[in-house]
Amino acid sequence: MKKFFSQMTLPPFLKNTRLRKITIFIAISLILGLVIAFLYNFFIGIVLLLVACLGLVYTINTMNRVGEESDKYINDLSYQIMRGQQESLLEMPIGILIFNDEHVVEWINPYLQPYFDSSEVVGYPLDHSAPDLFDIIQANLDQTKPFEMTWRGHKFDMLVQKEYNTVYMMDITHYAEIESKYENGKIAVGQIFLDNFDEITQSMSDQDVSNLRNYITNELSSWAQEYGIFLKRIDADHYFILLYVSTLNQIESDKFKILDVIRENTSKQNLPLTLSMGISYDDNNLNNLADQAQSNLDLALGRGGDQVVVKAKDKEARYYGGKTNPMEKRTRVRARMISHALQELMKESDQIFVQGHAQPDMDAMGAAMGIRRIAQMNGKQCWIVMDEEEPHSDIKRLLNAIDDYPDIKESIITPDKALKKATDSSLLIMVDHSKPDMGVSGDLYKRLKNRVVIIDHHRRGEDFPENPILVYIEPYASSACELITEMFEYQSQDADPINQLEATAMLSGIVVDTQSFTIRTGTRTFDAASYLRSAGANADEMSDFMKESVTNYMDRNHLISMMEQIDENMALITAENDKEYDSVIAAQAVDSLLTIDGVEASFIVFKRTNGNIGISARSNGNINVQLIMEALGGGGHLSAGATQIPDESVSEVKKTLLGAINKIVNSDDEKADK
Repeated sequence: MKKFFSQMTLPPFLKNTRLRKITIFIAISLILGLVIAFLYNFFIGIVLLLVACLGLVYTINTMNRVGEESDKYINDLSYQIMRGQQESLLEMPIGILIFNDEHVVEWINPYLQPYFDSSEVVGYPLDHSAPDLFDIIQANLDQTKPFEMTWRGHKFDMLVQKEYNTVYMMDITHYAEIESKYENGKIAVGQIFLDNFDEITQSMSDQDVSNLRNYITNELSSWAQEYGIFLKRIDADHYFILLYVSTLNQIESDKFKILDVIRENTSKQNLPLTLSMGISYDDNNLNNLADQAQSNLDLALGRGGDQVVVKAKDKEARYYGGKTNPMEKRTRVRARMISHALQELMKESDQIFVQGHAQPDMDAMGAAMGIRRIAQMNGKQCWIVMDEEEPHSDIKRLLNAIDDYPDIKESIITPDKALKKATDSSLLIMVDHSKPDMGVSGDLYKRLKNRVVIIDHHRRGEDFPENPILVYIEPYASSACELITEMFEYQSQDADPINQLEATAMLSGIVVDTQSFTIRTGTRTFDAASYLRSAGANADEMSDFMKESVTNYMDRNHLISMMEQIDENMALITAENDKEYDSVIAAQAVDSLLTIDGVEASFIVFKRTNGNIGISARSNGNINVQLIMEALGGGGHLSAGATQIPDESVSEVKKTLLGAINKIVNSDDEKADK
């Protein structure tokens, strides 16, 4: 039928399928009507036939006009659409670039042409006319969504359609500038604290104190005026600052040089004063900013002071400074206050759990035993949480000695038993660590995370418990055992005193962490050691604990034999990829390297017994190994640090370590040279 109609010469409207169907329906109805009319009355049939002929002529003419007008409208509309498409491609405020498979530009619209300056584009390879743009396109060929990029001083939203060899570019420079102004115009809040002002000024005359205070205020005021910062002194050792984020970016690029200026100038006057700052940003609520700034200041002080912590809520912290050993500013008043606060918490608890870090050393184990004794002095049951699988040789000997002390032995339980015993009124004390993921039992921490006490001598890290009810972190202390030993002075004298084994274990912890009183040792360290010695610490038994097996001795010497010089003042041990080493043996090996003339920092990369790749770092204090370890996900002290990296080989971790050393240490050296 369609073929029949297509071959006939038909009126225009019959070429339209819908109109043709309507016409056929009307024709059939008309014929039926005429037939019926003729059968009924011949005269009426003649009249209706004439009327039908006239109506048919009129209908055909009308339908022809409708068809012609419809065709004209469609043709006009098609033309306008095509013209609109062409004009939009030529005039729309979006750049369009089309290239072939050989990356030769086939067409660009006028909007994009000015960005190429006077260079010829169409007909030329894109990597010839705009190599920088070509590199961006090649790097994002598989991108399915628009992305932001910068090209020739302009910021664009770019979409690459790989299947069509087409690139769309919208210039958003104006909006990016508005966004940048908005971000840079945000308010940042900060607090400045003089770390050791009270300690330095204790023996100074009023005039000297006033001169020192005026000097600090003048230096800070000049620094604030240079950058356009609002500075207000709150107390003798406390300042408040208000600044824009753009100003904060400038200060960060300058690495907070004010810390070095004040430290160096006060040191020349034999008054080594240091600053700590906590700065927060990226929040429209000023109360939240103030709280975050205080939290950042606490973090800076918990890491030893002489540094700046810049951090927005739920974002990664940035650290500046922290290049000096922390000043010893712990007082016996603070030790007494902490001891009394701990006593009150113990009395409010039904039982106490104490845990050190995983694979505990003598400091962690000795500290745990000390806390257990303090709990007993306050009439409370204390459980030492420990995973006894494959402890180090010194801990094995200690556990063997504990067999002769049934009350201590019965208080050592596994993490699973501790989790079953814990209640909402229990207290968890974390010793010798402050990161929950370093503890013996992460599940126990989660169970008692609202009832946590932290006693540690390592610098506070970013991964810190959210709401500990008591924190005693003193980075300048030699060990956790030293901090806990001081608490015995403030316990009830009617209770059973510390026994010989506990005193020996705690003294062993101090000796191990100070490397026989050669590093991180202050007057308080010797006071604590003296107390433990007088409490019955057995030097012979302590020496027996710290003896090592022939295998460990040979392993340590083997590691030392693999030492290489990675800088004129740094040494590195790289262990085998396929051999596991005990972490304590590795630490002892890297400690030994510091006895070599000219070595100021030493590192070891080795495979741990748990399969992870471990790094231990040591320093004589001139190089901050803590910053290097933190860059690799670990932490520690200025002079000692460590980290673990899973799912990598020793050689891969070595490259990562060398990159971190080059970035942190060498950048500081370049700055010092300038």
